[in-house]
Amino acid sequence: MTKGIPTLLDLEGLLTGKYSAVYFQRAADILAQDGKNPHVVMQIFQRNPAIVCGVDHVRELLKHCLTAEQKTKVVLKTLSDGDSVAPWETVMTLEGPYNYFAALESLYLGLLARATRAATNAREIREIVRPGTQLIFMADRYDHYAAQELDGHGVMVGGFNAVCTESMAHIDQAPALGTISHSLIACYGGDSVEALKAFDRYVDPSVNRIALVDFTNDCVADSLRSARALGKKLWGVRLDTAENMFDETIRKLVADGRVTEEYQRHAGIGIGYGGTGVNPLLVWKVREALDAEGFQHVKIVVSGGFNVERIRIFEKYDVPVDVYGIGSSLYHGRFDYTADIVKVNGQPMAKAGRQYNHNPRLREVSLR
Repeated sequence: MTKGIPTLLDLEGLLTGKYSAVYFQRAADILAQDGKNPHVVMQIFQRNPAIVCGVDHVRELLKHCLTAEQKTKVVLKTLSDGDSVAPWETVMTLEGPYNYFAALESLYLGLLARATRAATNAREIREIVRPGTQLIFMADRYDHYAAQELDGHGVMVGGFNAVCTESMAHIDQAPALGTISHSLIACYGGDSVEALKAFDRYVDPSVNRIALVDFTNDCVADSLRSARALGKKLWGVRLDTAENMFDETIRKLVADGRVTEEYQRHAGIGIGYGGTGVNPLLVWKVREALDAEGFQHVKIVVSGGFNVERIRIFEKYDVPVDVYGIGSSLYHGRFDYTADIVKVNGQPMAKAGRQYNHNPRLREVSLR
């Protein structure tokens, strides 16, 4: 698979310090006016167990922001995207005349922090789901669109299978997947099957047919209607019930006083759920209904507020989920990077509490 080249927005702004903390640029200006440009080793680390990501973007940043001559005098040594790192472990070093990269510190630390957060959170989810389970990154609406490329790369490094926009897919050439939207169903009078049929008529046959089945709040009924309409062409159904609503199937069970019995039947998986949203029992009911009519080939996609804790419960009790669509929970946590000068002109020089921490795992990366 050929990787895309990281896109750096507003290159002129990057070069003129528009996005850098002003004191970094001022430091470079002061040194230049004083005739100084010391040779330094800049050491970069963060404080949590993590999956490193953003290295490719940092390299591209340096390639664009350094002159041809400066690139011959600056050495970048780094771990690779996808490497596991311990707290305080050196992830990267920049060595060379300080003025060349002084004003870039805000930029490369931010790239590493954001991508590492996405990759680390994605890896945590990948490690708890069953082999073969697909993970789709569906966070297009939860943050600024300019961050999509970096976030998409991060989750793919962490082990996701797909993303939902072309920008997210750019670096890794990942598949950009999606289902039918609620808005399309609304435009077909609220009839999810009519929307599905239209999708099937006009969308390229290579795209999986995945029915969205929660529009009328009856996932079992709409899953069966969709399967009957498309038969073998239906790849899957997606459950996206709002977290504050009882699906019609669950509502009837609650009304009949049978919800506890049903939960116990499935190994007590109701613990932690009040019966609303996409819950384990609803998934089981959809699976049972599809299988009973011979639609064992239809996969189940779930989305809507899924995070590590919720997925862990679903996986613990083998809830029959084939695909998780995960969004804003991948933005949680802090993986802030710090850069320190640890050597000046070959001599140890660092703020109190910091010192050069050699990491034999680092490898030199070409900036040309």
